[in-house]
Amino acid sequence: MNRKQALIPGTFDPVTLGHLAVIRTAANIFEKITVCILVNPDKQCMFDEETRARALKIAVAEFSNVGVAVSHGMTADFAKEIGAGTIVRGIRNAEDAAYELEMAEFNRKRTGVETLLLPAPEELRRISSTAVRAMLKEGKSPSELLPDGIWDLLREQGGS
Repeated sequence: MNRKQALIPGTFDPVTLGHLAVIRTAANIFEKITVCILVNPDKQCMFDEETRARALKIAVAEFSNVGVAVSHGMTADFAKEIGAGTIVRGIRNAEDAAYELEMAEFNRKRTGVETLLLPAPEELRRISSTAVRAMLKEGKSPSELLPDGIWDLLREQGGS
């Protein structure tokens, strides 16, 4: 397993400035990053896989060492499959940290893949995909919560 390569998994429904902050930090730490949309058949998403992947590609275009993938499997299994030695996850609060610590232990025991938790900058802690979706359902523009170009894509896809 490669400690120079990391996986940043998530639903990214849609990608936010909070996600981008985690990606930016990880891109400065690791030589290669794969940002992966994890498809969970039990989770109802507002945007389809293709739209989320397109949005991620737009959001990470500035990083030469970041790629985008889609996986229908388990996070740690995908990390091993691509040779990533580390899973990177962002945390906004104690609730996120508690959940991510449990998942980190689960993934380490199952596959040996380590997890690096990155705290969100204070000014981004209120941002979540859930907040973006709520704004969209209310007919409000979430553009201030999204990376450049994402709001235009979401509008094209019927996000508002």
